[in-house]
Amino acid sequence: MPAASRWEPLISLPCEAQGPLELPAHTRRGQIEQNQLFSLCLVMLPYAFLHMRHNWKYFDKMRCLRKRSAVSFLGVLVICLLFMNLYIEDGYVLEGDKQLIRETATHQLNPERYAHTYKDLSNFSGSINISYRYLAGTPLPRKRYLTIGLSSVKRKKGNYLLETIKSIFEQSSYEELKEITVVVQLADFDSAWCDVMVQDISQKFAHHIIAGRLIVIHVPEEYYPILDGLKRNYNDPEDRVKFRSKQNVDYAFLLNFCANLSDYYVMLEDDVRCSKNFLTTVKKVITSREGSYWVTLEFSKLGYIGKLYHSHDLPRLAHFLLMFYQEMPCDWLLIHFRGLLAQKEVIRFKPSLFQHMGYYSSYKGAENKLKDDDFEEESFDVPDNPPANLHTNMNVFENYEASKAYSSIDEYFWGKPPSTGDFYGIVFEKPIKISKIKVVTGTEDRQNDILRHGALEVGEKIVGSKTGRKCTTYLRLGEFKNGNFEMTDVEHKVLFDISCMRILVTKSQKEWLIIRSISIWTSQTSSQ
Repeated sequence: MPAASRWEPLISLPCEAQGPLELPAHTRRGQIEQNQLFSLCLVMLPYAFLHMRHNWKYFDKMRCLRKRSAVSFLGVLVICLLFMNLYIEDGYVLEGDKQLIRETATHQLNPERYAHTYKDLSNFSGSINISYRYLAGTPLPRKRYLTIGLSSVKRKKGNYLLETIKSIFEQSSYEELKEITVVVQLADFDSAWCDVMVQDISQKFAHHIIAGRLIVIHVPEEYYPILDGLKRNYNDPEDRVKFRSKQNVDYAFLLNFCANLSDYYVMLEDDVRCSKNFLTTVKKVITSREGSYWVTLEFSKLGYIGKLYHSHDLPRLAHFLLMFYQEMPCDWLLIHFRGLLAQKEVIRFKPSLFQHMGYYSSYKGAENKLKDDDFEEESFDVPDNPPANLHTNMNVFENYEASKAYSSIDEYFWGKPPSTGDFYGIVFEKPIKISKIKVVTGTEDRQNDILRHGALEVGEKIVGSKTGRKCTTYLRLGEFKNGNFEMTDVEHKVLFDISCMRILVTKSQKEWLIIRSISIWTSQTSSQ
């Protein structure tokens, strides 16, 4: 029996809408200027009212003519209202995004190429209606914390999938393994290759499959859109366009499958090495972002490796990749998706948690020596940085605001020359126990912009004021040395639960001040 015949569909995700592709209204308007339409409506509307009044005055008894006039008036009124709605609606669409959608609609999208209905990005909350074939493992009924998604195809040279799966499991502790699910999509149409890979995976990782931590899936070729004869954007050769377009569809189907498996999802490639205890680091980072809006958190600077999403965003992202599958590479589409959901800035954390290890690309077996020089394989001490309000009375330069120093993002606070008594303050949402504090000022490029004379203080007894919450009592822990401050065993030196922390300038300086990073490790959460 051929291997493919053993792959029976075991799951079919429902789709909320059936039928051909429906584009947003503003992609079908032609070339008519909207301002002219709006002006025309304003002119025609009063005329229509006068026309009706005139007809009813002189032809009151002629019911037939009155009906015709009413129909004429209502027709004009409906057209005017439609044009006004189009004009107002476009005021809320960014010009760049409108242009992208128009070009895509005009040149690319063909309803016959899709098996699902797409109306608008904001409505992409339903699953894509396709059948998945389980090749190994099945999902557990209980949601996990993180799903790790991998899509793999047959390579002409090299095969790193097994090493990638091995790295994920080996670099995770027993407790971390309880909170992750790994989904591997074998996306090649060569059923013989898929059969061999399933056997290898099942033999090497049988206990993870039994425990529900590893699932292997496949989507039949019949569910894929047309992959031949696509437009050659960026002068790419036809085979490369086909490769990257199929890759977008592969990831769309993978995201669609993973949408309900966990709270968060991280995207990896099939040739990646993981940092030790990467999940613990990811959890700390997510906790530190509580209360702030984000779409994508990045744990690597290479392509789409290490991109983290809320699982509730996966259906929209899957639809988005599928709609624009032939437009551009996946990593570019991910950037557009992030921007459309109003996250303008990249939120990337250092050191990187994932490293590219493949030497040969899955495209034609070409050499690919890309490496992330921010990657650290061994576990590193990531700060907790509990939720807090940040403020300063220093003169901030441009958009280098206070919040940029209090995270693992590769950004910093930058202020103009500070004076004696200036401060950078942190007010924690809840009183905390602190075990370690580390503050670094200046950068490699601007080594003079350090805090030359300063002290670090912690406070208690919060009170409200016109300018916000603040502490009434402070304890000085020590002075800055060479622009830096570091102290351990803080919980043994401070007897109270800490509600505030501040960096105090003790002497004016001529140089500007960069606070590169503020790192806080907690020992326990206060019971207060």
